[in-house]
Amino acid sequence: MKRPELLLVAILLLGSLAGCMPYSTGPTEIGVRTVKWSPTGGQGVQDHVYQPGSTHFFVPFITDWHTFDTRIQKLEMTASPGAGDRYGMRDDLLFKTIDGNDISLDVIISYRIDPARGPLILQQVGATDLQIRDNIVRTIGRSKPRDIFGELKTEDFYQAEKRSRQALIVKDKLNEMLAEYGVDVTEVLLQDYNFTPAYQEAIEEKKIADQQVEKLRSETKAVEQEYITLVKEAEAEIAKIKAAADGEFERAKIEADAYFRQQERIAEAILAEAVAEAEGITKMNEALSGDGAPDVVKLRIAEALAKKKIVMVPMGGGGLDVRSMDINALLGLYGARALGEKKE
Repeated sequence: MKRPELLLVAILLLGSLAGCMPYSTGPTEIGVRTVKWSPTGGQGVQDHVYQPGSTHFFVPFITDWHTFDTRIQKLEMTASPGAGDRYGMRDDLLFKTIDGNDISLDVIISYRIDPARGPLILQQVGATDLQIRDNIVRTIGRSKPRDIFGELKTEDFYQAEKRSRQALIVKDKLNEMLAEYGVDVTEVLLQDYNFTPAYQEAIEEKKIADQQVEKLRSETKAVEQEYITLVKEAEAEIAKIKAAADGEFERAKIEADAYFRQQERIAEAILAEAVAEAEGITKMNEALSGDGAPDVVKLRIAEALAKKKIVMVPMGGGGLDVRSMDINALLGLYGARALGEKKE
C-alpha cells in the first residue's frame, strides 16, 4: 500500500473512533453486545461472546453492553433471617413429607453460567446476574426440590445417606431443566431441617425415650457382662477344685495301688511260707509215721540239744543217779515221750 493510501486509512479510522467509548469485561466476566441501530442492519443481540479481561470500543448511543460473571455462585435459601439470599426474612423450603408431616429445609444451590451461551442468556433469561438468579435459578430451585425431597419419609431425614442421595437427584433434575437456559448446577447442599413445633416436641420426647432405653440397655448389658464374668470365675473355680480332686484321687489311687501290690507281695510271701511250712509238717508227719520214727525223733532232739549246756542234778529216792545215768537211755526216754504226745 502506498503512503497516500495509508494516510487515508488512518484518517478514516480516526474518524470512526470519534465519539466511541470503551466497554470492558472483568477477569471472570464475559461481555455481550446489543446493537440498537446500524446503517447496515444487524440490530439486536450479537451472537458473539467477548472474553474475560478485554476492552472494546463502540458508539454508545447505538450499543448496549452487558456482562455476566462466570464464577460459581450460590443461592442460599435458609430459615435464618440473618443469612441467605433473602436477608432479613425467612427463605427456607416448606413442604410435606410423603407421610404427611410438615418440614422446612435449608438448601444451598451452587451454579454457574455457560460462557458460550451468553447471548442466549441475555435474550431469554435476564440482563444481570441477579436476574438470572431470580428469574431462573431461584424459581426452579424452589419448586422442583420440594417435590423430590417430599418423596422421603419423615424418618428418612435423620439418615444422611438418604438425604444426600435425594440431593443428587435434585441436582440432576435441575440441570435437565436449566441446561436450555445456559445454567449449570454444580452442587446441591442440605443444611438444617426442622419440623412443626408439635412434631418437633414429639421427636425430642422420642429422643429422650430412646436415650433412656439405650441407657437401660447399656445397664442391662453391663449386668449381663458382670454375670458372665461371675459365671466364668465360678467355672474356673469349679475347674480348679475338680482338678485338685482329680489330682488327689489319682494320688490316692496310686498310693492304694502301691499298697495293694505291697500287701499282695506280703500275702504271697506269707502264703509261700505257710505252704512251705505245711509241706514241711506234712513231710515230718510222713517221717514220723514210718519205721524210722524213733530215730528221727532222737535226731531232732539231738539237733535241739546241740551246743547247749546240760547240767545233771542227782536225785534220791528212786530218782536219777548220776553215778549210773545212761545218757542214751535218757534221750530215748524224752524222744519216746515226745512222740507219744505228738500221736495223741
